[in-house]
Amino acid sequence: MAISKKRKEALAKHDLTEVRSLVEAAKVVKDITYTKFDASVDIDVRLGVDPRKADQMVRGVATLPHGTGKTVRVLALVTADKEAEATAAGADFVGLDDYIAKIEKGWTDIDVIITMPSVMAKVGRLGRVLGPRGLMPNPKSGTVTTDVAKAVQEVKAGKIDFKVDKTGIIHCSVGKVSFDDQKLAENAIEVIQTLLRLKPSSAKGTYIKSITLSSTMSPAVPVDTSVTSA
Repeated sequence: MAISKKRKEALAKHDLTEVRSLVEAAKVVKDITYTKFDASVDIDVRLGVDPRKADQMVRGVATLPHGTGKTVRVLALVTADKEAEATAAGADFVGLDDYIAKIEKGWTDIDVIITMPSVMAKVGRLGRVLGPRGLMPNPKSGTVTTDVAKAVQEVKAGKIDFKVDKTGIIHCSVGKVSFDDQKLAENAIEVIQTLLRLKPSSAKGTYIKSITLSSTMSPAVPVDTSVTSA
């Protein structure tokens, strides 16, 4: 892919091997991103864990103080008595059997599914469709709950779900390049602080091995791993 003149100039201005603070890294990422759309800004954290071991599987949720900047499409798979509650909370799609049938036929035009423990027997059979797409509801991520309204509101407000991958890396979005540097940094620090709270007791040695920020169309910018605030 050809590199634009502006991008070449921006890349030339920055040493991408230099380790920076979150605010500085956010500024650099924005400076080297040239897209016609409002690109996502992502954080990648390499953890000193072995994801093959059940007691070192790091998974959790964080509520970004400034949201993700994305319009999150939420499906609430709920019983009839919870439909009005889910709709009022902001769910984009609400129902149960009709949507289960649609998903079984391949429909997945959604970002998050929230459901109730009482209907998980029905939802569970959607695993082969939802699992590979990361859409399967899970109690650990707060998407299987009796308080459907609260769960919908939190997701709409910027709650994200993350899970360490097989290489030991957490990858998630912390905003858009249109966000100011401080807001991106504050969102990123929320993810980092959540990861620190989730450190498995069985993890030995250095827990946070590396942190980088990048956009959809930019190289990664290294961040100081000792960071604990924005």
